[in-house]
Amino acid sequence: MAWYDEAIFYHIYPLGLTGAPKENAYGKPEHRLNTLLPWIDHIKSIGCNAIYIGPLFESVGHGYETTDYKKLDSRLGDNEDLKNFVAECHKKEIKVIFDGVFNHTGRDFFAFKDIKEKRESSSYRDWYCNVNFGGNNEYNDGFCYENWGGYNLLVKLNQRNPAVKDYICDVIRFWVSEFDVDGIRLDAADVLDFDFMKALRHVANEVKPDFWLMGEVIHGDYSRWVNEGTLHSVTNYQLHKALYSGHNDHNFFEIAHTVKRLYDMGNNNPNGFKLYNFVDNHDVERIYTKLNNKAHFMPVHILMYTLPGIPSLYYGSEFGIEGRKERFSDDSLRPALNLEDYKNALTDNSFTALIAALGRTRQQSKALSYGDYKELKLMNRQYAFSRNFEGESVVITVNNDDSDFTMTLPAGNVAEYIGALSGQKVRVENGNICVNVKANSGDIWLPITDSTCEKQPTITPVELHVEDTTKSVSSVKAAPHNNTEVQKISEKATPQDNTEVQKTSETATTPVAAEKTVSVSAANTDKKFSDTSEDFEKGKIAGLQEAILAIMEKNGPVTDQMRKDVTDNVYHDSLINWIKSFR
Repeated sequence: MAWYDEAIFYHIYPLGLTGAPKENAYGKPEHRLNTLLPWIDHIKSIGCNAIYIGPLFESVGHGYETTDYKKLDSRLGDNEDLKNFVAECHKKEIKVIFDGVFNHTGRDFFAFKDIKEKRESSSYRDWYCNVNFGGNNEYNDGFCYENWGGYNLLVKLNQRNPAVKDYICDVIRFWVSEFDVDGIRLDAADVLDFDFMKALRHVANEVKPDFWLMGEVIHGDYSRWVNEGTLHSVTNYQLHKALYSGHNDHNFFEIAHTVKRLYDMGNNNPNGFKLYNFVDNHDVERIYTKLNNKAHFMPVHILMYTLPGIPSLYYGSEFGIEGRKERFSDDSLRPALNLEDYKNALTDNSFTALIAALGRTRQQSKALSYGDYKELKLMNRQYAFSRNFEGESVVITVNNDDSDFTMTLPAGNVAEYIGALSGQKVRVENGNICVNVKANSGDIWLPITDSTCEKQPTITPVELHVEDTTKSVSSVKAAPHNNTEVQKISEKATPQDNTEVQKTSETATTPVAAEKTVSVSAANTDKKFSDTSEDFEKGKIAGLQEAILAIMEKNGPVTDQMRKDVTDNVYHDSLINWIKSFR
């Protein structure tokens, strides 16, 4: 058992949260990171015990075009600020992981600048992929090179070069010795070289006990990355998609089947295959925005906190704020927030109270971190399962219907259960519990043992009130920007972004009448906007899928499962990488 087995993450995009300028002038450090120190107590108060923060290091714009891996971005402060931030987190028993952007650098990185100056005679010419001095680019460098995602601002590192591998390994050692970091989230891990990742895992095993490596992976067989030789975990985009669309479509089968497929992928071992679960992050729309019925915020988060895996909350979503992707910008997904505006959220905002209750419940139950997974009931609008560990059996029930629903479910070997969110107690009769699951809601049923036992669960009943929040990101201060080149690629978009937005609009249903806080006119405006590019985006994806199937057919028979794997993948960059893999 390691610390990350029981982690509940809080994800921070620091350049956004602190309101840093979009363009880095490389000037005197501005100590914005220190404004996040009060957030540590807030993070603790809602039950999170780990922070994923990044990107942090010197860059020209959004943070993913690294200029210096060993220097805190001057828009955030200096290295002493980062040391102090991590130390303060550790004082509160909160672990910290950084964003590791090791697939590419920015053009201001020392090795690339040396190539620009010395060209063919540069000792760093092989630090990057496919540097060609017979070509050119929009910067008029007099040479061209392989980039990430089609953006020449992001220069792809040659991870097979031993010098590059050694340099990045030394960066990890530096981060541990200098900042005492507890792990790394590897950006764009789905395109990292596997031998390179093995070297990083070797360093992780060396630098610190239980040093955690988690990778950003969009699509595919996650077990390729999660194993003893490479990474401890990856981002669970498959569950992310199922959680919001399964509610929007009133289709719990999609969620349950995704869970079963992932559980099988990990050989039915919840402790050896723990994926990083989330419902939103800095690259995708806020969950509150995605949900057609805002009341589904409750069952969505109940599932994220109780299904196998490690839950992660994106900053601000605990307040129920909105964030919608725009055509050329992710600014609304990465807003500047003032914690003072939410100082009473735990008592006045039921979204925040719910998240805090879920965090407290997960910390109280080992079964939610280590337990197996057993499906108990599955219908389009109702879903129940149990997590069982060392004699503790926790039962989870969710309901996406507008009416209450009564379930009779098998229970553990105790006399009574209590709803962690409702406070309702139910007796076990003939090995079953009979529970009422409220409309568009759910509960976590914890076993009650001896009332004098120290493990008696602490219950504070929570009920979600959609009217508690009408504040959207459009009313939140956005970070300033004035560099059109940086803005153009500021989203550092992950492959699924545009298609997920389209998919959400395609499956959208009319919000229920009770959701009086939802602006129908705004929703109609957004739909008209998304419709203008819907056919184009769908056509691009369909074309890529068709190309992959054509290549597969040339290589041999294509099974139904292979065809389904292709058609299920609706992520542009993932499909591009798939095509490249045939070469």
